[in-house]
Formats: sequence, C-alpha cells, structure tokens
Amino acid sequence: MKVAILGGGIVGLGFALGLHARGIDCEVFEAVADIKEIGVGITLLPHTNKELAALGLLPQLEEVGIENLESVFYNRFGQYIYKELRGRHAGYATPELGIHRGKLHRIMFDAAMARLGADRIHTGYRCIRVDQTEQHAIATFQLANGDTRQVQADIAVACDGVNSAVRKQLFPEDKVCFAGINTWRGVTVHKPILTGKSYIRIGSIDTGKMVIYPIVDNVDGQGNQLINWTSEIRLEGARMNDWNKPGNPADTLEYFKDWKFPWLDVPNLIMSSKRVFEYPMVDKDALPQWSFGRVTLMGDAAHPMYPRGSNGSAQGLIDARTLADLLAQCTDPVATLKAYQDLRLPATAKVVETNRSQPPDFIIMKADELSGDKPFNNIDDLISQDELRKISDHYKEIAGFALKS
Repeated sequence: MKVAILGGGIVGLGFALGLHARGIDCEVFEAVADIKEIGVGITLLPHTNKELAALGLLPQLEEVGIENLESVFYNRFGQYIYKELRGRHAGYATPELGIHRGKLHRIMFDAAMARLGADRIHTGYRCIRVDQTEQHAIATFQLANGDTRQVQADIAVACDGVNSAVRKQLFPEDKVCFAGINTWRGVTVHKPILTGKSYIRIGSIDTGKMVIYPIVDNVDGQGNQLINWTSEIRLEGARMNDWNKPGNPADTLEYFKDWKFPWLDVPNLIMSSKRVFEYPMVDKDALPQWSFGRVTLMGDAAHPMYPRGSNGSAQGLIDARTLADLLAQCTDPVATLKAYQDLRLPATAKVVETNRSQPPDFIIMKADELSGDKPFNNIDDLISQDELRKISDHYKEIAGFALKS
C-alpha cells in the first residue's frame, strides 16, 4: 500500500511518522517550499504528548519547551478565580508543554526526513484537487515553479489545514464560521510571570481575553523568558482579521490598556512584542462525512476548531494514530477509511461544539456572570472551587484527556 499525505504540517508529519513505524509506504507533499521556524507558541497537552511520545519525539520537545506547572484563571480586573496543577504535576504520565510552534514543526520535519528519507518528503507541492479510480487516488499539485504534477497512490489523506483544497473540492459550499471574534498573537521577551511555568487566562471574549504562557526559558541569558500571548475580543459587526497580514500591537492594545495588575503589566507585554500576527477566530461546522472512496480528511481539514482548549493538534494526532493503526490491519482501503471516519468524526464534532459553548475559559465567564462583571471580594463567595473544578473536568472529559483514577 502507498499513501499520499497532502500537507506536511504537525498532523501530516505525525501521520507519516506513524505509518513509517508500521511499515506502510507513504509520501508527504507540503505546499510551502522552504520550511522555516515561524509562528508563535503552542501548548501540547498530556494527550498530545502521549501521541508524540509514541513517535519517539517527546525527549527532544522537552529539551526546547517549558513544562507547565499550573493553569491559572483571573478576571479582567486581575482577580484570582481558580488554578489547578497540569501535566505530570497533576498525575499524568506525560507533561504539558509550552513550545514554539516552529520548533515543534522543525523537530517533526527533521524526524520525517531522517526516517522516511528526503525522497519521500516533497516541499513546494500545493494540492489543488484529488481524483480517483476504483484502484487509485490521483492528486494534482501546483509546484513552486508553476508546473503541475500528478501523483498516484492507493489512498490520499488531506492534511492541508483549515483552508483545505480537498475539503473545498468535496464540499464546494463549505465556509469558515466567524462569530465576530478576532485574535492577535505575539511573543515578548519578559521576566517570568507568576511561577515561570504558569499557563494564564485572563478575562473573557466579550470584554477582552488574554492567554499567556512561556515557550522558551532564559531566552537572553539574563533569566528572561520568551512569553507567548494571545488576545481575543468579540465585537458586534466585526470584520475578520487577515491571516496573511502582520499584526499591529496597537490594534489590540485599546481593549487592554487598563490591565495593569500587581503581578503583570499587560499593555507593556503587548507593546514590547518581538512580533505580532493577527488571525480571526474561526471554526467550521461538523461535516456529514470525511471519507469518499480512497480519499479522506484529517486534522484541521476535517475538524477545524476554536483554539480555546489547546486541543486542535491533539485531535489531529489522534486522527493520525487511529488511521495508521487501521491501515496496518487493512485489507480494503475504502472500508478502512470509512471505519476511521466512523471512529473519529463524532468525537471531534463534540470537541468543536464544546469549544464554542463551554471551553476551559467558561470558568471565567461563569465568575463574570455571578459577579455581574464587577470586582468581587473573594471568589468563594460566588462559587466554590469544587464547582469550578467540575467545569474544568467536563472539558477534559469531552476532549479525551480526563485523568483516569
């Protein structure tokens, strides 16, 4: 069997490494011609790292990331609401890591080049469509030099992201869902915040929300860290931010200009950024099916979700491992792709919906509701820590990383 993997991001490379470990022939076709360490931060939850550990990558990732100790929630007035231990500190077998997305991608790309061979990893190949016969899937690519090329395989798996050309081919009316929430993401060299291993959420999308965590330790030799931050705001009638446009920190500063707390000066964090990107917060409604004959979808091509629970990469890597396991036992490729869809589509649809309606920061939204979005004396006067923990545990259950007793 030969598998064509359309897209060489985190999920596509994870799938390729999983297939190679099972002795299944595959080739990766990535649209970007030159792989660079770009982007900002990403959080790898314990179930993400379980998948990456199975691929033999976790030791390298731990060397360049920061292991989170805790997750902490505050309202927009800087008042403490809730915190919990994370990863190994909470009893999981694997850690929770904050890491630069570009470093994660580079480690995975280099591993794929070393294990599969450079002749199996193609860059500058942008998939524009996939056709099929009874025996083969045929992918057509636009090359970086403008030429087109066709590749034949037994199956084709589209890992080409939220703007997947294959998904658009299968569902021509498919569109992203934008609910008026725009985001800005930046990285800032800054002294450690709280423990220096804290994943921090402040505020909610209706009045402004920040997510802040470190991704590189002692980045300057003076004890400062590279801090990843994301700001979000929902505004009625807002136009979608542009994925392709560099962000301007001043565009987001106006919503956070008064956020100066004893433990953090948020305006200073924003305006001291080394670089800023702007994005719309979008997802897509769940599809009725992913698999069509010898073609299927995976990762963000299959189930793009709000980046609210640090869970997109985890779900994509679980997709990859699930299909790799099924293909290792495969006698009928078409039936195998259907079985993969039936296992993963309902589970990921539930995560997409939960990220919309009751994400982890629902803890802050609940506190704001009970306080009337005003400062309070003590969170325990409004809601108990046990009740807040139930909200957190509910999300973990849906997302598939509840700690088993």
